[in-house]
Amino acid sequence: MFVVRRDPHNPILAPQRERPWEEIATFNPSAVRTKEGVHLFYRALGSPDALQTPTAGLSSIGSAFSEDGVHFHSRRQVIAPQESWDTFGCEDPRVTFFEGRWYCFYTALGGYPFGPDNIKVAVAIGDTPENFTERHLITPFNAKAAALFPERINGEVVLLLTAHTDWTAEHPRPTIALARAKRVEDFFNEEYWRNWHDHLAEHALPELRRVDEDHIEAGAAPLKTEGGWLLIYSYIQDYYNERARTFSVEAALFELGNPQKLISRTESILVPQEIYEEYGLVPHIVFPSSATVDDNDRLDIWYGAADTVCAKATLKLSDLLRALDPEKPARTFIRAPQNPILAPRGSGFESQNVFNAASIEIDGSIYLLYRAMDAANTSSIGLAISKDGVTISERLPEPVYVPRQSFELKRGKPSGNSGCEDPRIVRMQDTLHMTYTAYDGLHSPSGAVSSIDVADFLARKFDRWSTPFLLTPEGVDDKDLALLPEKIDGNYLLYHRINNRICADLLSSLSSGKRVSRCIEIMEPRHGMWDGAKVGSAAPPIRVGDNWLMIYHGVSRHATYRLGAALLDPSGTAVLARTADPVFEPLESYEKTGSVANVVFSCGTVVRGDDLLLYYGAADKVIGVATASLSHILKALS
Repeated sequence: MFVVRRDPHNPILAPQRERPWEEIATFNPSAVRTKEGVHLFYRALGSPDALQTPTAGLSSIGSAFSEDGVHFHSRRQVIAPQESWDTFGCEDPRVTFFEGRWYCFYTALGGYPFGPDNIKVAVAIGDTPENFTERHLITPFNAKAAALFPERINGEVVLLLTAHTDWTAEHPRPTIALARAKRVEDFFNEEYWRNWHDHLAEHALPELRRVDEDHIEAGAAPLKTEGGWLLIYSYIQDYYNERARTFSVEAALFELGNPQKLISRTESILVPQEIYEEYGLVPHIVFPSSATVDDNDRLDIWYGAADTVCAKATLKLSDLLRALDPEKPARTFIRAPQNPILAPRGSGFESQNVFNAASIEIDGSIYLLYRAMDAANTSSIGLAISKDGVTISERLPEPVYVPRQSFELKRGKPSGNSGCEDPRIVRMQDTLHMTYTAYDGLHSPSGAVSSIDVADFLARKFDRWSTPFLLTPEGVDDKDLALLPEKIDGNYLLYHRINNRICADLLSSLSSGKRVSRCIEIMEPRHGMWDGAKVGSAAPPIRVGDNWLMIYHGVSRHATYRLGAALLDPSGTAVLARTADPVFEPLESYEKTGSVANVVFSCGTVVRGDDLLLYYGAADKVIGVATASLSHILKALS
């Protein structure tokens, strides 16, 4: 698991009106870290030229320097259009300091209007980062995003580039590929590229696009790590549909000795969310163009935001490499070998499915209150008990909680879903409060609460559950209720899901009939990421020092349910950190196949020492348990 954090100083570079050559936009930065600081090269967009490009600004390449990697100064224009093949613009630099010289590969625009025939790759070379004295056209064909590897591989100079980024009937899709040569100068030879292009498929990286409608482009110059060559690249979902297009950032790891061999890759780890990414010359864009690593295990991803400003995001390199390690496919949580620990049985209340269990530890025993579904698809709550957290020592033959009120008694089709679903439970002093989804099969699902004294619960006096109250507004699809286990300023803090996001509200009482009336927004989906369609609370948050650990579920655009982790502030209402990748996902057959495919859905956790036990429903059919190190999760979130 890993967390991607945007730099609090973002945007770190913005256009300045007093410099005409960069008064419209400064974006798509390329950073080179040296002992002195960070040299930043960026695409600078000036005002349109009334004669040359009356409807488009002219791009050149600027540079700036920062001792701390945040506050940049000494801005200057270092590469401006001057050759026949870049007369109409120099865009998107990728700079590498290689064998004593500075190489700036950039997109050269040789004609207007811009199109596949005049968009190519060029290079500028200099002995210092401020003075590029030599230029060459690189590709005779349409290409972008070329970046030089920082060192030779098997004695060869290696260049990464994206061929045919702009659609033609002959080349409708882009290809990220490698070019190898004995000398950098070989890349200046047009005949070299004609021969290379004749065998383009042999030079290509493995296909990184998941579906044909998506688009890719090489981003940063590859970074050498202990695990392999790390490539940060642009992944654009639904590229050919302007209304659905989603820009994102991904990472892939390739073998050190053979950078054409893919080891592992992430899904999207950064998507437009902040105002400077959502609004600009071209809204809703994050475009990675550089990556650097410092001595403190910090990986910086430098990116253009909304084609207007430069920004930076940071993560721990070691955490990313661990997530990319194919020897650790279980993510953060490790499944119990005994899984599933609970499955349907008999012909009664739990004959169809058992899943989505709340959990509470009392006097050394773990009590699992799970959703049980009968043949008529009516849900009630069953109870199982475990001493070690995995082995079930007792399972009651009858439900401990059944539908009682009109809002949870079946009123729809006889075979339709109804009842008491997806419980969560917390203990406050000597009382257990259980929240759950109440559904009558006719109206929108609602959130309800019922309580019982701990003594009555242990004595199995289940007829003493209090009369349930609805806590959510009438006529609103509001589910996934979970209580913070402690009061905030004397009030209960209730998490609930409205539509596709996690909300919260404060309630003075759980028995007065008062319902939530607002959405204090806690978390929203990250469109384009693994949790891009919907998010909801899983188990009630766990106290960790002054803060709270929330495990939540996220749903992808492909309807896969996975789990993530977030660190909340002491009030339980502000997200301090949130994992960029899922911490648990459906992998096993019992998680992929069942009543609903590809689902892991948790309603309960238990902490024992450093072990965090996660109880989850698998494919809405059975119950499993997985264990993680609590300290490992908190370290990643810190």
